[in-house]
Amino acid sequence: MKLSEYVRYDALGLAALVAKGDVSSEELQTAALQAIGAVNPRINAVVEHWPGEAPDADGADGAFAGVPFLIKDVAIAMAGKRVELGSRIAADHVAAADSNLMRHFKRAGLVTLGRTASPEMAFSTTTESLFNGPTRNPWNLERSAGGSSGGSAAAVAAGIVPMAHATDAAGSIRVPAASTGLFGLKPTRGRVSNGPGMDEVFNGFGVQLGVSRTVRDSAALLDAINRPDAGEPYFTAPPAHTFLSEVARAPGRLRIGVMLPAWNGRQPAEDVAAATLTAAELCRGLGHDVDEARLDIGVSWEEFVHANAQIWCANLVGWIDGFASASGRQAGLATLEPSTLACYEYGRRALAPAFAGALDVRNRVSRAVAAFFDKYDVLLTPALPETAQRIGAYTEGTAGMDGLEWTAHVFRHSPYTPLFNVAGVPAMSVPLGSGADGLPIGVQFAAGFGKDGLLLRLAGQLEQAAPWAGRIPPVWAGR
Repeated sequence: MKLSEYVRYDALGLAALVAKGDVSSEELQTAALQAIGAVNPRINAVVEHWPGEAPDADGADGAFAGVPFLIKDVAIAMAGKRVELGSRIAADHVAAADSNLMRHFKRAGLVTLGRTASPEMAFSTTTESLFNGPTRNPWNLERSAGGSSGGSAAAVAAGIVPMAHATDAAGSIRVPAASTGLFGLKPTRGRVSNGPGMDEVFNGFGVQLGVSRTVRDSAALLDAINRPDAGEPYFTAPPAHTFLSEVARAPGRLRIGVMLPAWNGRQPAEDVAAATLTAAELCRGLGHDVDEARLDIGVSWEEFVHANAQIWCANLVGWIDGFASASGRQAGLATLEPSTLACYEYGRRALAPAFAGALDVRNRVSRAVAAFFDKYDVLLTPALPETAQRIGAYTEGTAGMDGLEWTAHVFRHSPYTPLFNVAGVPAMSVPLGSGADGLPIGVQFAAGFGKDGLLLRLAGQLEQAAPWAGRIPPVWAGR
């Protein structure tokens, strides 16, 4: 298969070709590896890749049988492959066994060819680690691909693979999807296993799925991995219909609230505001009831950030101490970036009463979000307040920050996304706009707990009304 053909198919499209015998899995793997060689030196999305392997026998009848795939270098383990979390302290750490999610990916028929870049410990919304270097946006190589799933997003946007694994604990699926023109769904808490090595990622804030170029790919991927595993701390009941079938179902007439200012008071850039309002008009034209709304999160922004800092940084201590013990390396500036070390030290000082208070904030926020979705079906906001930043800009002025200040810094850059991780509800970034600088703009839709199917019905309707698939970024120019 020619690369020019390969990069235009989504994952289900490639799987259909394999099923019909029009192309072999080996041919697709060769194309993916050629794509890595052609564009990865320019975008630095894939930190390690390996020769193609035969599809897992258990995945022969999977929805994605034979399709090339990449996994993010965070929160997933593939036996015999490295798990480094973009960090020197975890360098060369090798997984002893597959995690539950890795087994589900294999059973879906996906053929994993490599790992994608993450910021250190996934604690940033840009992917520019000291360990691996910056990941660049395929739409403009001087701009960030977002984070923390920036490597996966850049690889998919550039056509290396049609979809890739991604995680989201404060926006890490939606932020890079918005930055690179992809579809990114953060599913409801309890849909996807983080086990067996982890139960709650950041006390339930972290969930896993992927980024894709089409809504149907994300829906079918969620179908493939939405299943209970032994010992799960959460399990959200499956829907009455498959998530893939939801994409083609009419969503009905929805009550959609629109909110432009973020919860920290930040106003979006003019082009982002315009794209969000255009999306609102598109929804109105599709027959939905759309009006201005405001979601009161039940706590002040300062309380919200402080609670997240307590939970994030305390959990980070366990991750870092575990890798330090396994590697024999000590936590310090020789092994950790200054911001990560500051968060580690902040987490080590966390006290049990303050941590319990953070969990109380989680509860209050969750109740406030649930009350909003008693009145509205969907909330529409910008996904990000501005288009992708230039490489290097994110850490300017951050020297000397402690863990609380770094968390506040991260949330200033992505103030629209973390709320829905705290509440555990589904949210998605949909690539419906472009900025004055030509970069993609994603708009965010969120819904009530367990309403992933509703979001997918709306996303399918929007994709039909304003198609975005098939765009080829400039990274392929002249190739």
